This record gives sequence, structure tokens and C-alpha cells, in this order.
Amino acid sequence: MKFAAIIEYTPDAGKIAEFRPPHREYLAGLRKDGKAAMAGPFTDDSGGLLIYEAQTKEEVEEMIKADPFGTGGVFVSWTIRPWNLLWVNFDLMPA
Repeated sequence: MKFAAIIEYTPDAGKIAEFRPPHREYLAGLRKDGKAAMAGPFTDDSGGLLIYEAQTKEEVEEMIKADPFGTGGVFVSWTIRPWNLLWVNFDLMPA
């Protein structure tokens, strides 16, 4: 099942920059393991949207907490909701 997570970041730009490389490595590992479908920050760097593949909301919560942005204090709050993919316009997706 897919879950959408809307995550709010700390306003501390230095902390975001410090933890961004290991955060992206972590997400790359989740993607490789079939646990992350999509991810990206909001353009104002106030947070991000992540689509996870998991059995339960609790499993997603654990992935968020284990993320370097989670352990490093970048993630300050999140909302997790079950999500159904209806369709994708691949012409609008980055290569």
C-alpha cells in the first residue's frame, strides 16, 4: 500500500544543508528496496512530500524517524495518509 507523507522541516537552513546528502542517500536506498516511490522538497524548502510503499502507517513512521532528516532534527512534524495512485503522466516526470 502507498502512503503519502507531508513533512515539515525546521527553518534552520544550515541544518537542512548539513543533512541533505545523507537524507538523499537514505531515500535512494529506500527506492532501491521498493519502499519509496516518489520524493521531493517544496520549493520554499519548508518541507517535502514523500510517497512510501509499506504495509502499515507505523512502518512509514519508522522510515521517517530513521531518515537522517529525522534523526538530525530536520523533520519537525508530519502527516501520513494512505494514498491510491490513480495515474501518472510520465511526460511531466524528470528523467
